[in-house]
Amino acid sequence: MPVSSRIYNTLFRRNYVFVGLVFGAAFGADIALDIYADKFWDWKNQGRQWKDIRHKYVTEE
Repeated sequence: MPVSSRIYNTLFRRNYVFVGLVFGAAFGADIALDIYADKFWDWKNQGRQWKDIRHKYVTEE
């Protein structure tokens, strides 16, 4: 059995499996994009965010 037929029969033949695959991929992509965007934002704004300058203004009790 060719690989393409096996993939079709496993993933695309039944609608509920395909829809689950699409939703799972979208969920994973959303998490990955959020993580990447946060790391990029922290890198571009290093030293200008509250978490970086907090120690200058807040004294621990």
